[in-house]
Amino acid sequence: MSDLVKKNERKFNLGDFVLDNIVTIIFWVFIILGLALAKSVTFNWFLTELSNRFYRNAFLVLSLIIPVIAGLGLNFGIVVGAIAGQLAIILIRYYYIGGFGGFLLCMLIALPIAALFGWLTGTLYNKTRGQEMIASLIVGYFGTGIYMFIVLFLIGGVIPVQPDHPIILPGGMGIRMTVDMDTIKYALEGIWQIPFATFMIVASALVILYLAWNQYIRKLKPGQTRLSNFKFALYAAIAVAILAVFAYQSATKGRLTMVRKVPMGTVIMIVLLAIFTKWIMTTKLGQDFRACGQNQYIAESNGINVDRTRIIATVISTVLAAWGQIIYIQNIGTLNVYTAHNQIGLFSVAAILVGGASVNKATVSQAIMGTLLFHSMFILSPEIGQAVFGQAILGEYFRTFMVYGVIGLSLGLYVWKANKQSKLTLEPRVAENARDQVINSGTTR
Repeated sequence: MSDLVKKNERKFNLGDFVLDNIVTIIFWVFIILGLALAKSVTFNWFLTELSNRFYRNAFLVLSLIIPVIAGLGLNFGIVVGAIAGQLAIILIRYYYIGGFGGFLLCMLIALPIAALFGWLTGTLYNKTRGQEMIASLIVGYFGTGIYMFIVLFLIGGVIPVQPDHPIILPGGMGIRMTVDMDTIKYALEGIWQIPFATFMIVASALVILYLAWNQYIRKLKPGQTRLSNFKFALYAAIAVAILAVFAYQSATKGRLTMVRKVPMGTVIMIVLLAIFTKWIMTTKLGQDFRACGQNQYIAESNGINVDRTRIIATVISTVLAAWGQIIYIQNIGTLNVYTAHNQIGLFSVAAILVGGASVNKATVSQAIMGTLLFHSMFILSPEIGQAVFGQAILGEYFRTFMVYGVIGLSLGLYVWKANKQSKLTLEPRVAENARDQVINSGTTR
């Protein structure tokens, strides 16, 4: 290995690795124990459930990355983006527009609505600088109130509708509790599907090629670093193991070939968003996002319009959340008009934190890993509760505990690390020297 490669390698420290990834490690331990304890769970059923959840949630989790990089923290306000997506769905279903064309029209209609919501939300964040996460929580509640007012009272009360329309409540005012997606259901997923084993073989092979290129061939730009030897070996070993397992299963027609087929339309959308997120960080706008996230005052002194940059980050996140909610609901097949958006912000934030992200750092790989780990916990919790305690409901309670616990632990670790880096706590010897100096100065006087 050349001296340049050695110089650009990241040094690996086990203690720092464990501390930085403590939440992720806890979830890995939980999942391994869960698969061992839940005897009734077959691995092919587990992968089917996990893949279903991943397809419908990954886009939403990825929409959180840009605000984190731009210094806005964890954007719980993606709830208003989800609301924009649901308003578009209601409009499309009212006019009986279905199929893939209806799905695309949903996304098109949601774009300006979500952009407006994002602009208003970003403006609020600029007025509450330093308290963006609290403000984003309030934005979600406020947006829900406005949304309820629209779908319960304005539709039919102010906005004229057909009283006998299937999605309108009896009496001609308000939307029903649930709206069937009709032919929009699976509109994206039904385009192209391939066997799960085939997809995993191709995906793991591509990962191995990328790791080799990144570690040995890629020319680094200033400031870029390669993976440590430990991480490179770990990731490569996992990819090779996955490739070997699914190649064997495919050749022998094993159980893993019974996992539900992969909807490539949804996967392509997720991959495009991941590529877009990576790409935008290489542009001038992306560099502005990063500069604002690192230090707003320095960014301002360098000629960056910080307020405008933060608003753009919020608008992008809100629009992506609206599209993510449309993808989510077309996968479910039914729109729960009054509750579908409620937990979107909380669950998406918890998922990205599980992947190793923090208030000021988030990557595509962390979002993907967090989505997989978080929803693995959701699948296994009732099974563990049934296997250990004989009551699946205990697993349901554990889900809620884990959601709030992950957010609380991650925020606590972030504050602790920030205090440590800022050296806010004085060492005893420093405190004693400061006290002696005060006493001596008083004696001299």
